[in-house]
Amino acid sequence: MSGVRLIMNGHQWDRMEPHLPGKRSDPGRTGVDNRLFVEAVLWLARTGSPWRDLPELFGNWNSVFVRFSRWSKDGVWDRLFTAMADDPDFEYVMIDSTIVRAHQHAAGKKGGLKLARSVAHAAD
Repeated sequence: MSGVRLIMNGHQWDRMEPHLPGKRSDPGRTGVDNRLFVEAVLWLARTGSPWRDLPELFGNWNSVFVRFSRWSKDGVWDRLFTAMADDPDFEYVMIDSTIVRAHQHAAGKKGGLKLARSVAHAAD
């Protein structure tokens, strides 16, 4: 895949997939590219790169950002973390918004991206 190292193996993806929106049983569009999208978010978290530096193989950086933001607002990441937290094999895959940093211009508008702390970390 164009020299970009992906993170998830098949077993990990098989465990994550049922917890994500866009299944055939869900109303509306299906998430045919959910795996690639999750890999894009993991790539950003691993590298600490700004959204605009996302490799082209993951798609348009702004589309990935908008989807990340939508999933954050809809609680998808929180549900995924809750579902996967019991498996120590996912320790290096799991991220949350407290460790994802964005460049001040990441959102392309004044003020930049605002990430809220997760409930789990807010209790610490």
